[in-house]
Amino acid sequence: MGPPTHRDETALRLATKGMNPMTAQQGIASTDHFWYRLQPEGPYIDSQRDNKAFGHADGKVFLSEDNGRTWPHSLAFPNAHNITFSCILKNGNVVFSTRSKLFLSTDNLKTCQPITVKNADGTDYLPHTPQNPDNPGWYFHTIPGVNSFDVHGVEMLVWGNYCNVIGGASPVNIYYSTDGGHTVKIAYAFGQDPYTRDDGSPGGGTTGTLLGNPDNPLFCRHTHTVAYNPAEDAFYTCTGDADRAEGFECHWLRGTYDAGTDAWDWQVLVSDHLNSRYKAGGISFVDGQLYWISDSNGPEPYDRGIFRCAPADLTNPEKHTLLFNPEVESGNMLIQDNVILASHCAPASPFATGIIVSLDAGKTWAQYDLKELGHRSPCRFHEKNTDGWFRMDLRAGWIEQAEVLFLKPKE
Repeated sequence: MGPPTHRDETALRLATKGMNPMTAQQGIASTDHFWYRLQPEGPYIDSQRDNKAFGHADGKVFLSEDNGRTWPHSLAFPNAHNITFSCILKNGNVVFSTRSKLFLSTDNLKTCQPITVKNADGTDYLPHTPQNPDNPGWYFHTIPGVNSFDVHGVEMLVWGNYCNVIGGASPVNIYYSTDGGHTVKIAYAFGQDPYTRDDGSPGGGTTGTLLGNPDNPLFCRHTHTVAYNPAEDAFYTCTGDADRAEGFECHWLRGTYDAGTDAWDWQVLVSDHLNSRYKAGGISFVDGQLYWISDSNGPEPYDRGIFRCAPADLTNPEKHTLLFNPEVESGNMLIQDNVILASHCAPASPFATGIIVSLDAGKTWAQYDLKELGHRSPCRFHEKNTDGWFRMDLRAGWIEQAEVLFLKPKE
């Protein structure tokens, strides 16, 4: 499928056109579409919301109330270097995790408490005993930066873990909380992937301990994203990564939550090859329409691009609109206020640090190579803070934590 005919070809700017070098004095660089800067010295800014930011460094966790300018709240946390996930909730609670442990602070980091995840029946869901204590598994790490949603006036925290790459093998789950992080439960537990057993290695292998739900035949390597569509009152998730003899690992699921019974109903919508558009990420909903970006790889031909359709048409490719094809795999995208931000996966890209951007809801597009940042994969896009800056991780390769980038769209 080719790009839509309405796309304005003259508005497609590639690579470094219009870029100014990052100045040492101000630390802010500019393209035709946005300003960008690395985070200032200080704690690693792991997440943001409105005027707040959560960071970590040197055996401590930190909370800022002025977008990272100052850090008046801090708490000793010896395992800070292993933090893999954090989320600031609307009520001010902070949920964060190390590789296999989850924590909650309700008092601006005066204290924090461990969270024991619960199964659907209320019993404790406990991490497995790892073959290698240095590789306990990334139980809670996730790729999108938006993980909480307003569901009928209640903020729900819902996310799936991106795991089985580094940090040890892990079962693949979708987690949720409806009470500000006090209670976290399993919304969906994927089955046991025979290719990511716990053999003590960083990504797991074909020998060792099987992990996951033994009663679920649907398995995958990890989740790519979870998103909520208020028009349907439904959640969507997509997973990766491979084509296996037993079947596909790339799935799309749709889940609905019944608050009255605290129960989930999940249906598999589609499973497909790793070189299809359904190996994807960045699921977003705008005005009831479904948007996503393809992470297609493996054998050619690749079915790549940023797509849009009605949710009911997800399984019918003929009804998909290809908004833009960056011609490189990517699983990261965020849409806010008509701005669409996405990125290149650095190991598969001709760019060092590739940013994809539209400032007009997908009518026109540009791509930039922020090459002075080195070979980095931007991910974990957070919505704008009160100063108007998006926040994102810069990952070495596509998964190892490196730096933090802030990006501010131009009018």
